[in-house]
Amino acid sequence: MMKFEGSHILSVSQFDRDAISRILEVSSLMAPYAMRKKRCHVLDGAILNNLFFEPSTRTRVSFGAAFNLLGGYVRETVGQENSSLSKGESLFDTARVISGYSDVIAMRHPAMHSVEEFSTGSSVPVINGGDGANEHPTQALLDLFTIQSEMAPHNKTLDGLNIVLMGDLKHGRTVHSLSKLLSLYNNMKVTMISPDALKMPDSVISSLTNAGHEVVITDKIENNLSCDVIYQTRIQQERFASKDEANLYRGHFSLNKEIYQQFCQKHTVIMHPLPRDSRPEANELDTDLNDLDNLAIFRQAQNGVLVRMALFALTLGVENKMSRYEKPVTWYTNK
Repeated sequence: MMKFEGSHILSVSQFDRDAISRILEVSSLMAPYAMRKKRCHVLDGAILNNLFFEPSTRTRVSFGAAFNLLGGYVRETVGQENSSLSKGESLFDTARVISGYSDVIAMRHPAMHSVEEFSTGSSVPVINGGDGANEHPTQALLDLFTIQSEMAPHNKTLDGLNIVLMGDLKHGRTVHSLSKLLSLYNNMKVTMISPDALKMPDSVISSLTNAGHEVVITDKIENNLSCDVIYQTRIQQERFASKDEANLYRGHFSLNKEIYQQFCQKHTVIMHPLPRDSRPEANELDTDLNDLDNLAIFRQAQNGVLVRMALFALTLGVENKMSRYEKPVTWYTNK
């Protein structure tokens, strides 16, 4: 079993199936705190430094919320222009300094492998919140947790699933990381729907085929959506050379209720890492899906808090101490 305490969380490649099971198990234990049924101050006095050098809403806020829900304190730096990186300081030097102020660091950066570089200078655990088009390990973990949770009512496990990945698969770091995790499971069918120019990198495809999964690569929605899970991604405009180039592909793989009812199974779950692009020219997931029980995108986002709480608890070694630091919730809540 992987040793979590004191470890960096940089890539899904560092996990085996047992480690994933442990993360998902601890994530489930966080539900009472995330749902405000109880509160926990096991990390009272601990400090998280949230270093987000690339725009983020859900990831940044959920990291902070997760740490607060465990009783810790959060400090934030948002944007490279607000840090000494803008003055030419190296990632290594920044890490040496900031880790001295912290107990754990969550970091997002636009350059691939930058978080790993940063971690070499850090004296405390570093958790990768996304490094360019490379990886987004915590998103992949919450996605896996969501798939497991959504399939449970249908008596299905993570083995043997039929999953569709659709959209910008070339630049979408969330689908890169998720695919690598899916490689740890058995007998899956993974259908990848994208224009040829935005297809999944060969290395990611290989990770699935080498695991024995059936992989279908296509640029057609029709007759390819009969599955357990559809994972839709947006066109990653920030990864293109220009907005005009991104616009060439925007809106090609939109999903609405009519398409869902025509091509999907009754139990097919819809996922998306968010933000979904709801502008008319894109409209990845139509708002007419909002009343569909199988639209899991908001449950998926909430699961991010559970998984990030679990990672903080595991890396700081408190996952078995939670109940000793519980208190009742004293404020109004309808969660």
